[in-house]
Amino acid sequence: MNKTIALIGCGNLGLSIVEGLLDAPGISPQIIATRRNLKAIAHLADRGVTVTSDNKLAARQADLIILAVKPYNVDKVLAEIAEAIDHEHDILVSAATGVTIEAMRKLTGPTLSIFRAMPNTATHVNESITCLCHDNANEEEVALVTQLFDSIGSTLMIDEHLMEAATILGACGIAYALRFIRAMIQGGIQIGFSAESATRIASQTVKGAAELLVQRNEHPEQEIDKVTTPKGCTIVGLNEMEHAGFSSSLIKGIVASYNKIAD
Repeated sequence: MNKTIALIGCGNLGLSIVEGLLDAPGISPQIIATRRNLKAIAHLADRGVTVTSDNKLAARQADLIILAVKPYNVDKVLAEIAEAIDHEHDILVSAATGVTIEAMRKLTGPTLSIFRAMPNTATHVNESITCLCHDNANEEEVALVTQLFDSIGSTLMIDEHLMEAATILGACGIAYALRFIRAMIQGGIQIGFSAESATRIASQTVKGAAELLVQRNEHPEQEIDKVTTPKGCTIVGLNEMEHAGFSSSLIKGIVASYNKIAD
């Protein structure tokens, strides 16, 4: 990939995307990163990234523009860079939660190829799941954007009405998973491990569990059954967790987060 990418709004998510792209094998895009506080991204210059606070300059030089700004700043930024966008050749990708393609069209016009993308901060280690949807994009543009986000994890094309749900399950889901791992670590410490050992065991165990599902494409219960022997310690622990509302509380949390974003 020899395109120039402008990452506008290089906060936590934007920085994760940039650093993931820099480490991704097989692609070498030219990257322009913008942020008002340049000190926070100054280190990227050492890796060949053009760092600037000028959003319009970044948009003018880019083939693909990724908006990673807060949702309430999307209109302001689009108005700022509107004149710098080449509607025939540029691609706009928004990673802003809750801002529809229709809403962006009011500021960009009818011809621009627009994508919505919902990655998560695991882009930093090239393990994100990025949900995508698009409007007015041709096959070449779809392939380009898919390749871009596949390089920092994997992608799933979905209908736009599911993008908010994707935010909860994929992006917020990082926090849910990490909280579960933290609880495993605390339990590990209580039964005798050092914090360092408990962290290593819990992290690799969760990583391994996820890989079982990814590689074997099986239902979680099939793998659970393999380690829950009659009268064994695993089933006793699982049942105790369920009695305390483990699955129910997780589902309720996901639904509560979705209701918050859908309001």
